[in-house]
Amino acid sequence: MVGLKSKARQASDKAASEKASLIQQSPRQIAWRRLKKNKVAMAGGFVALFFIVLAFGAPIFTAIFHVNPNDTYSGVLNDQGVPKGNFNGMSWHHPFGFEQGTGRDLFALLTYGARISFTVAIITSIVYVMLGMVLGIVSALFGGWVDNLIGRIADFLLAFPLIFLFIALSTPLTLLVSNSGLAQGNGARIIVLVTFLVIFSWPGLYRVMRSQVLTIREKEFVLAAKALGASNTRIIFREILPNLWPIAIVYLTISLPGYLATEATFSFLGVGVQAPAATWGLVLNDASNYWQRDSWYLVIPAAMIIAVVLALNLFGDGLRDALDSRSDR
Repeated sequence: MVGLKSKARQASDKAASEKASLIQQSPRQIAWRRLKKNKVAMAGGFVALFFIVLAFGAPIFTAIFHVNPNDTYSGVLNDQGVPKGNFNGMSWHHPFGFEQGTGRDLFALLTYGARISFTVAIITSIVYVMLGMVLGIVSALFGGWVDNLIGRIADFLLAFPLIFLFIALSTPLTLLVSNSGLAQGNGARIIVLVTFLVIFSWPGLYRVMRSQVLTIREKEFVLAAKALGASNTRIIFREILPNLWPIAIVYLTISLPGYLATEATFSFLGVGVQAPAATWGLVLNDASNYWQRDSWYLVIPAAMIIAVVLALNLFGDGLRDALDSRSDR
């Protein structure tokens, strides 16, 4: 009995010590502490970081294997345009084998293609989160006709089918950007794609942010700041924004895999980035023509897309739980 009491006292002291240490930590430190305990989320974060480093360090990694995405290799394809040997012609110098039909190195294509895919996803996610947050704050704080106007615009945009609308408008919009001199070729296509995704994505986040701001503005610390004569600018930057950043960060991490998959989908359908540039969607599109002769050409890009999207989703879920003080995970 004495031993049981001693163990219970030790457990109670340990819990009290942990509680005291949590009180002394900032919310950021508490969130990081909880995130580190989530092994699945941390594993997902490391996998996603690996792919990001691989994408933006493409020139370095392709130089290690002495390959280039624009080079074609003679003698590596048979009469049907399929790489000779097993597993798509894999070797030490060509770890993913070759592109069927052309003989280009698949590792170089996928790493450079990942850079385009990640660039589109990261820019779109950042701009859409910032726009949704700003419009949510403006709508909730100003109210009246401003709130009604932004709300009706959001309802209007949510009524459109994004995929079909982009398929119909991508070509004329790309020509419009090209004729304006802003960008040419795939640069114009990327601008159109990012702009299109941002315009039709912010309404969902705007509603979440507006709801949060409507709740926060009635909190005691905001009312106290108003009573002390704080300006609207100070209230927004010192009282409201710090409470919105956790939500914005979670939406940023969760939206990244969605936009990666969206970019791959549009490229696969032929309305995104076009050849000779390479994205994961373009490689998948080309691989669909050869999968019966050599399925490994289709497996590699598909596995990379699945891995990075799954990793980002797992990390986003873990980050959401770590930032949510009500979560027990």
